[in-house]
Amino acid sequence: MNAQAQRARGRTFLLLLAALMLGSSVLAAGPPDRPVLSRCVLDGTVDAGSGAYLADCVRRAEEAGHAALLVRLDTPGGSLESTRDIVRAFLGSRVPVLVWVGPSGARAGSAGVFITLASHLAAMAPGTNIGAAHPVVGLSGQDPEQAGGEAMARKLENDTVAFAESIARQRGRNAEWAATAVRESVSVPADRAVELRVVEQVVASEEAFLAWADGRRVETPDGPRLLATRDAQVVELTPSPSHRLLHALSQPAVLYLLFLVAALGITVELSNPGLIIPGLLGLVALVLALLASSVLPVRAGAVALLALGIGLLIAELFVTSGLLGASGALMLILGGVLLVDRFDPSWFADRSVRLHVPLSLVLPTALVVAGCAVFVAFRGAESRRLPQRAGALGLVGELGTALTPLSSEGGEVFVHGERWRASSHTSLPRGAHVVVRRVEGLTLYVDEVKT
Repeated sequence: MNAQAQRARGRTFLLLLAALMLGSSVLAAGPPDRPVLSRCVLDGTVDAGSGAYLADCVRRAEEAGHAALLVRLDTPGGSLESTRDIVRAFLGSRVPVLVWVGPSGARAGSAGVFITLASHLAAMAPGTNIGAAHPVVGLSGQDPEQAGGEAMARKLENDTVAFAESIARQRGRNAEWAATAVRESVSVPADRAVELRVVEQVVASEEAFLAWADGRRVETPDGPRLLATRDAQVVELTPSPSHRLLHALSQPAVLYLLFLVAALGITVELSNPGLIIPGLLGLVALVLALLASSVLPVRAGAVALLALGIGLLIAELFVTSGLLGASGALMLILGGVLLVDRFDPSWFADRSVRLHVPLSLVLPTALVVAGCAVFVAFRGAESRRLPQRAGALGLVGELGTALTPLSSEGGEVFVHGERWRASSHTSLPRGAHVVVRRVEGLTLYVDEVKT
């Protein structure tokens, strides 16, 4: 009986020890880990910089193994090519992409419609709108039929409709509305967008959107995915310096200013060789301007006008007529006005977007640059008319004082802060005031100056 009691006590002790170890392991593990989400922001036009940024956000979220990618969207539209890059990244993303159009007052206009449709789940803040994806609005609001003919307009419209419908069908959204948004430039508010199955919900904040999305199932290339987004830890994905630079260069006004800085820097360097810094700044600005022209729908003829204007300003430095400078200013103004293509089928932006160089910037900056070039040219011409101050010729006409008696045999004079050998055809006493008539080697030939 004693042995049985001891064995029972031993078993009880082992059970208590196992329970203690299990409890300690649970306490050490702590609460379950919070899900981690990536977050990025598209605020402004869709261009090469912002397009590369969003596509890179998808890649970084996949590599980090995050639960989802949250995109805050507020855009009037932009480059269709960049939009296709974003849509391609969203549709192929192995990480669920959640798009929230917000805050209140934001919009998903033109190209923004395609981006919203390509998300796995989309929501809008109250007071936002989505739509107006018809390609009638180029950079100046022209209709493609007016700019490129009826056939071009129909071709462009049909291609855009097919693009919108294919995205909507893949994400299970209203393909009919997507086609209408393109054909008729329809735009709807947030609550109406939910009724039409364009987006899934109206929520006032990103946190509310994540709480609503928690537990919902979405389809990814890897199969169904159950979202865990409530109380998630959010990791901000900021654009890289190259993305920021491309986005900044995608502004027509910046492109025009870069051309003007290039013109001014090169002009100053050619008029004052050896300064280096103006020429270096001009070359850097020119390279950046050429890079910007590759991401914006610019006219080749306008770039040629700007180059001609720069050439005329440089020619003004050597001719100094004033006419070349005025012609260069006119070329810069015309090039600025015509720089951005007024209709380009690769850009979709609504009428409120001013994707052109405003006259209020073109006129004063072109005139200032031309004025500076003409000023530099005339100052250079004036300096060329001044008597030479260096070398032997610079001594001719200089006044001095005889340090010793002077004659045709020789003597010494003090001229231009220096002691020189000198000769005079008449005898002059020490202290006489003399003027240099000519220089031969290291000898000055002088005459007396009567006082």
